[in-house]
Amino acid sequence: MRPETSASHFRSSPPSRRQRGLFERLLLAVVATTFTLSWIARPEHTMAGFTMPTGAAAEPVTGAPAMYSSFASSAVDEFVHSPSVTYLPDGSLMATWFAGSREGGKDVVIRSATYDPQARAWGEERTLVTREATADGVQRYIRKLGNPVIALAPDNRLWLFYVSVSVGGWAGSAINAMYSDDAGNSWSQPRRLITSPFLNISTLVRTAPVFYSDGAIGLPVYHEFLGKFAELLYMDRDGQVVDKFRITSGGYSLQPSVVPLGEQRAIALLRCANSSRRVLASETRDGGRSWSAAKELSPWNPNSSLAAAASGDDDGLLVVMNNLRHDRFRLGLYATDPQLAQWHTVAMLDQSPSPEGAPVEPEQYAPLLRNDFLSSATPRKHALLDDYLQSVDQRMCKDKGCEFQYEYPYIVRARNGDYHIVYAWNNSFIKHVTLQPTQLDAGI
Repeated sequence: MRPETSASHFRSSPPSRRQRGLFERLLLAVVATTFTLSWIARPEHTMAGFTMPTGAAAEPVTGAPAMYSSFASSAVDEFVHSPSVTYLPDGSLMATWFAGSREGGKDVVIRSATYDPQARAWGEERTLVTREATADGVQRYIRKLGNPVIALAPDNRLWLFYVSVSVGGWAGSAINAMYSDDAGNSWSQPRRLITSPFLNISTLVRTAPVFYSDGAIGLPVYHEFLGKFAELLYMDRDGQVVDKFRITSGGYSLQPSVVPLGEQRAIALLRCANSSRRVLASETRDGGRSWSAAKELSPWNPNSSLAAAASGDDDGLLVVMNNLRHDRFRLGLYATDPQLAQWHTVAMLDQSPSPEGAPVEPEQYAPLLRNDFLSSATPRKHALLDDYLQSVDQRMCKDKGCEFQYEYPYIVRARNGDYHIVYAWNNSFIKHVTLQPTQLDAGI
């Protein structure tokens, strides 16, 4: 006979591991479905038109050449990467970047410096954000930081968006936001943006936001988890995410640089992560709600970040990019027409002495790098040269030789017509290039 079993015995028996696993998966599915449906069913809202960037009230820089350069960063023994730059209400500039022993290192911090256009000089760099400060603000463990983006809104609020990762690699990223109402002297606590309905991971930022006439913010973002694609986050003037719109699909586009060309029209140029190695473009004519299918343009893109800005009144674009099939040994500024069909070189910003970017022997590399550094560094930074050259081989030299690398550009236009470009120079310094309209006219 079977032994008698009471109901209480069944109630006290613990669930098996398989049962617990099934329950957990079912719970995750229910939560994911609930959040996804609620996100999809969010109410429609009206959207104002784009605000065309006008820059800051700055006087022309008298006596300056049409094109000149300097270094925004000062540390000689750090890996620096992913810079951004904006104008401030008084016409000066502020640049940000991340710095540390290596990309993804636990010692990485977000740095900044300010630039006086009249003196043509960068001030001392300072630390804006750390892992610890971010963890305190968002109340969670932070493993690494990256990709700061700084921008001045039309109401003169200064915004800083940056990436943080708690677990895993960059595919597990989230975006944080801070703001300053006193031109960067003091900042709000970091706040984590809610950008997806489930887990809130794999959203990264790299390129400049756009603004709407009612103060709303459009932040171009991208994803690297289960495919690579771009989106536009639509936020209110306080930085709360209201909606988001897919720019591209297909799993191979990153880091959209969005340029408004009218109240409802904008062009997004994108980094290409597939074998075609071409710059990608998408267009909106309804303020960012819907975007055309991405098309390939004639310039090359070796899976590298690019930056675009409006070139003037003709709806053309200026684009800073590595127009190469492979590697990042040359960085140039290019102009294109409104149809993105004709492309012209405006200025070559930096390039390897080898037309093909071939590695250079260490004994030849140091003199070349010395000359390159001195051509851009202000006299105050000449003192950094010797210490820098002692450590550069760890960053730029491998068994096959030493390489030149110029990448991750960012461009902004001031009201006086000057364009300011920053980019990572040989993984060692953040370089700043100013181009005045006369240089652009000559190049175009």
